[in-house]
Amino acid sequence: MSGTGAGWSRGGRAMAAGKLMLAWVALLWLLEVMDVLSGHALDGLGVTPRTPSELVDVVPSAFIHFGFAHLAANTVPLLVLGFLAALAGLRRFLLVCALIVLVDGLGVWLIAPAHTNTAGASGLIFGLFGFLLVSGFVERRPLGVLVGVVIAAIWGGSILAGLAPTQTGVSWQGHLLGLLAGVTAAFLLRRPKASRALTS
Repeated sequence: MSGTGAGWSRGGRAMAAGKLMLAWVALLWLLEVMDVLSGHALDGLGVTPRTPSELVDVVPSAFIHFGFAHLAANTVPLLVLGFLAALAGLRRFLLVCALIVLVDGLGVWLIAPAHTNTAGASGLIFGLFGFLLVSGFVERRPLGVLVGVVIAAIWGGSILAGLAPTQTGVSWQGHLLGLLAGVTAAFLLRRPKASRALTS
């Protein structure tokens, strides 16, 4: 019985996390193909701030991109960071993603510049970065701390650049809100001590 649990916590958990993220990214690419074929009709699912009718686009906006170059730039970090975050459990991962997407989308709706249209997975990416960066420290897991240090070394420079308000065509507000939402999720959704001992 303990052998089965260990197998799921390692190989099985990694397999499930990998399949989920591959399916997630495949969905994003399928949606972008549909967007191009429809004459970019899906671009309207981005968030235009402070327009009440746009609140329904808070979640869909995280799955829509403005062209294949935009999507390609988000694909690798979403795959890697999503996979690492999902290793701790798919249910918890989906809760983390839901919190990030909702907080990020609502925040963009509230504070983004007027007459802009914001969409893309970058807010979620920044959120997953923030989540992975601090969750190991919050839960006092050495492996989690190491993961946070490694992703900070690899993506830290890009994350800081993405927060710069001077960039044009980039929603630094969405990036910042996503990052803060991810850090918040690490505290709100931290695992119980017994669970940490099994999966660290």
